Amino acid sequence: MLVVMRQSATPEEIRGVVAAIEARGFKAHPIPGVQRTAIGITGNRGAVDAPVFESLPGVLEVIPVTHAYKLVSREVKAENSVVHIGAVPVGGPGLVIAAGPCAVESHDQMLTVARRVKQAGAHILRGGAFKPRTSPYSFQGLGEEGLKILAAAREETGLPVVTEALDVEGVDLIERYADCIQIGARNMQNFSLLKRAGRAKKPVLLKRGLAATLEEFLMSAEYILSEGNYEVVLCERGVRTFSDFSRNTLDLAVVPAVKSVSHLPILVDPSHGTGRRDKVSPLSRAAVAVGADGLIVEVHHDPNTALSDGPQSITPEMFDELVSELRQIAPVIGRSL
Repeated sequence: MLVVMRQSATPEEIRGVVAAIEARGFKAHPIPGVQRTAIGITGNRGAVDAPVFESLPGVLEVIPVTHAYKLVSREVKAENSVVHIGAVPVGGPGLVIAAGPCAVESHDQMLTVARRVKQAGAHILRGGAFKPRTSPYSFQGLGEEGLKILAAAREETGLPVVTEALDVEGVDLIERYADCIQIGARNMQNFSLLKRAGRAKKPVLLKRGLAATLEEFLMSAEYILSEGNYEVVLCERGVRTFSDFSRNTLDLAVVPAVKSVSHLPILVDPSHGTGRRDKVSPLSRAAVAVGADGLIVEVHHDPNTALSDGPQSITPEMFDELVSELRQIAPVIGRSL
């Protein structure tokens, strides 16, 4: 259920509606819009008695929300949401590029890559301090030491940092050191982790699961918003199919599908989506063309020696060329870079 306030509604009237919702044992989610504020209602097990709220001061109308996901739906908020990672707006007119190595390996490695992607035009620095690997014998990341290195790279370059949390304890650490909490594909339906991220004071980058439907993807985002964190960015990173020429199948059709039903911004990860260095740039160009709000790309100064995902990491020189290409594409689709 959605309570739509009048354009002239005062803050006191909005607070009054919130109090009335909470007095009935429901959760109220005020979502300011360009024209007016809408208040989502969650926690109800059945139909909400609409006339109870329609009569409150400042209320324009009470309407049902037809999707299983409520707070992420355009029925709740018609205009696009803009999420700030550090000082970088994601979802506005400008395209956003997050770049960096798959894993933080050392102070020198991280600073080398951070300087190069900053110089090329990246807006956000990515890097994994905790690495979920298929094999327990593969490099698992540097943990808190890696987060400290990321913080040092941010200090030098000014780039805000996004890095992945594997568990609730990881969220605690990332809140301390980084600017955005990434929830990886394998954890997209780790509901306790999603709830903890929903109580965090940092934005969340939520990656699509390896076999997740659109509704499952958006319902995972709903978990985060339902806990009170509305700063969520979605990310398409490829799904498992029968393809034998790429690591995953990058489902670019999900970008306009998300845009049609949700107000949340969406990035595309062409590195995990293809798993092949030579495919990253073509799929990046395609992602921007279909309406993605930006990219998250793996860049390594020496990918052949990378401790994680070297085959899908592009070189700084390749990243320079990619950014140059995107600067030419962006104006054609009404975006800037």
